[in-house]
Amino acid sequence: MPLSYRVRDRTGRLVTATEHKDKTAAPYIGARPGERHGSTADEVRSHYDLSNDFFRLWQDPTQTYSCAYFERDDMTLEQAQMAKVDLALGKLGLQPGMTLLDIGCGWGSTIMRAVEKYDVNVIGLTLSHNQLAHIEQRFAESDSPRSKEVRLQPWEDFDEPVDRIVSIGAFEHFGFEKYADYFKKTYELMPEDGVMLLHTIVSTSKEEVAEMGLPTTMSLMRFFRFIVTEIYPGGRIPLIKMVEDRATEAGFHVTRKQRLRPHYARTLDTWAANLQAKKDEAIAITSEEVYERYLKYLTGCADLFRDGYTDVCQFTCEKA
Repeated sequence: MPLSYRVRDRTGRLVTATEHKDKTAAPYIGARPGERHGSTADEVRSHYDLSNDFFRLWQDPTQTYSCAYFERDDMTLEQAQMAKVDLALGKLGLQPGMTLLDIGCGWGSTIMRAVEKYDVNVIGLTLSHNQLAHIEQRFAESDSPRSKEVRLQPWEDFDEPVDRIVSIGAFEHFGFEKYADYFKKTYELMPEDGVMLLHTIVSTSKEEVAEMGLPTTMSLMRFFRFIVTEIYPGGRIPLIKMVEDRATEAGFHVTRKQRLRPHYARTLDTWAANLQAKKDEAIAITSEEVYERYLKYLTGCADLFRDGYTDVCQFTCEKA
């Protein structure tokens, strides 16, 4: 039998959240049929267009908003974020003159690094007006002769051939029903030797949850509901098997999976500490409610990764 309980959504309306016992909790909380569409453009903007200045307070100077990779214990957050970008780009087989598409390019750290280190042309896709303006400014400051574009465009509307694709931290917004279309689209955009690197949060499978002896509590269910209503509206977290199955069905070979769970716990801990250290500035830029909401989000998610309820994985998807 499913476990149901009442929680309030972002408007204050009481709604029913349901956890189905035959599913892993994280991706399915509150996700009744028809609710798994993923985030709309407005929902994405409600998060990422909050304030560049606010995010700048607690992110690293490159404003990379995803799991860092602490290759060494003594790394700063900025060094670890660049190590993550290098880890992802290094799996693509980039060559000078290639064109790299970044789906969900954030504030541009990955495409800027690709231009600087690999001498490639880049196209970044975002739905955030603030991110678009930030990247355009960074492009204007770059002296690379390579083509550099950033577009306010959903991946569904992109139809130009590219050599390689990277997507870091965007897949969580797509929704389960779009996975098949996403992999079909990305497969068709690339040549026969094309490679895509997909970096996404994933839910721990029910078998792993049982093996680790992780309890499913009411407070855990409420926190998941908080994330998908107040932080990432419409967001959904896939199982690793979902990603592998949809990628394979499209024709890809998933040649490598690299899980980075402890690195995300440390990343989130660092973000939370940075935000707490800038509490007064954060409240002045936004509000006390926003400050408290984001601190709850960062500290709670750090615990999810630390305990093992969620993970983050880089999937190397090759055509050949």
